Amino acid sequence: MKKLLFALITASVLVLTACGDASSEGEIDTIVLADAGWDSINVHNYIAAQIMEEGYGYDTDITSGSTAATMQGLSDGDINVYMEVWTDNIRDLYEELTEAGDIETLSVNFDDNDQGLYVPAYVIEGDPEKGIDPLAPDLQTVEDLKDYPEVFQDPEDPEKGRIINAPSGWAVEEAINDKFDFYELDETFNNFSPGSDSAIITDLARAYEAGEGWVGYYWSPTAITAKYDLVLLEEAPYDEATWEESRGTEFPPNDVVISVHPDFLEQAPEVVEFLEQYETSSALTEEALEYMEDNGASAEEAAIWWMQEHEDIWTAWLPEDIAQDVVDSLE
Repeated sequence: MKKLLFALITASVLVLTACGDASSEGEIDTIVLADAGWDSINVHNYIAAQIMEEGYGYDTDITSGSTAATMQGLSDGDINVYMEVWTDNIRDLYEELTEAGDIETLSVNFDDNDQGLYVPAYVIEGDPEKGIDPLAPDLQTVEDLKDYPEVFQDPEDPEKGRIINAPSGWAVEEAINDKFDFYELDETFNNFSPGSDSAIITDLARAYEAGEGWVGYYWSPTAITAKYDLVLLEEAPYDEATWEESRGTEFPPNDVVISVHPDFLEQAPEVVEFLEQYETSSALTEEALEYMEDNGASAEEAAIWWMQEHEDIWTAWLPEDIAQDVVDSLE
């Protein structure tokens, strides 16, 4: 996985442009946050940015790129703050950068998340209200997929099924590729690589509306797992040795942490203290994502809504006077 990440850096590095004096060791005016391409990281970016701007008087900026490029930006100091590092998805790289002192982890944002291959619940259980009979009533595990390629027919290759992988360039894509090999899914399924998260959502929404079979990678917390009734297909319980050898288990427990460039500890120590207190959950994060989905809201709008709904949570991360300044900015 580490080789994949570093290979992607060259292709993605152009998105990381110099942002003021973010990499200098002195004080900074603008705090740069990482957007690695999914909604929840941006919700947390905008929650943090609102507090950084209105509570502490900093400007903020958000730099977009692949996981590889944004982690490299954090390591180099072009990015100051990374609100969602999915540590076990990039374990080798995360441990390497941490041990080298290139990044510093401040807190666990949330750790109650899931990821893997999902199917709509009606595929297994049916949906009498919509007149859908169970399409694969005995489907429980990833390995069981081999018995149901016709349920998940590939429109471009009807002799096989189609499994939607993670977007091309995401670190987890390689893990799904390895699972294909471990479960010998390539005998009956094609491994389809979508171009983006939105491509997965569009394909799932189409299939769900039509009551058709669909199987693909996703994770929680997301607006999609909040909106749709999905079932995570089972795998053997996580075992580190098996996982490292073949990826033939469920995904490892994944602490989603907040990390910063080491210079940031001296550049904005009061913000560091705030981020050390920052803690949410999958359920809390999913509330904001569901608000985005239901209201056609942006991540920034969802962040403001979430802060208004959960004032008791985020104000506890801050000194009283700072918290009041931010509360006033939301009115």
